[in-house]
Amino acid sequence: MAGIESLGNIKTYRRLGIMGGTFDPIHFGHLVAAEEARVQYQLEHVVFMPTGRYEHKEACQYVSPEERFTMVVIATASNPYFSVSRLEVDRAGPSYTIDTIRAVSEACGTETELYFITGADAVLDVTSWRDYEKLADFCRFIAVTRPGYDLAHLRAIVSRGENAPQIDTIEVPALAISSTDLRNRVSEGRPIRYLMPDSVANYIHKSGLYR
Repeated sequence: MAGIESLGNIKTYRRLGIMGGTFDPIHFGHLVAAEEARVQYQLEHVVFMPTGRYEHKEACQYVSPEERFTMVVIATASNPYFSVSRLEVDRAGPSYTIDTIRAVSEACGTETELYFITGADAVLDVTSWRDYEKLADFCRFIAVTRPGYDLAHLRAIVSRGENAPQIDTIEVPALAISSTDLRNRVSEGRPIRYLMPDSVANYIHKSGLYR
């Protein structure tokens, strides 16, 4: 059963995935993406890293970091290869990817290969991230896309040279599901079943989120 991952326990992995995202809310697209990356890149484990407070999308956070963290724990509980970290949720102030990756790298040691998994839309803004040119020193990026996604802008970032992090792409059909649509569905009273785990949908309804 998945659990809350302490950074002190991840140094035993040689190939570790870090699934970053707002998860507002988490849905099947996120879970399928993490599993697909795990299998394709032979990752021993994937740590979900819900963002805490950060500057880029502060206005887009609809529920608290604690509630988003709880939904991720619920969603990943049945997969023994998944766990959830509180690193960014508990961090005071804005969360920056470079700080998270550096912390995980220091906890794991140099023998662990790190793969940061996130949506292609997020990676398009990578050059605006704090100290983005240092990310290549710590990890490799896996940008998850839906079939038919225009990768021209992503290829442009990859071609910028040695300062850009290494970025691979994988296609996941389930990414047609979006957190924005799910929030709208909840607020309008439309169904969300089969778009996310039932346990997460029940938590949303019982907690009155997104209404």
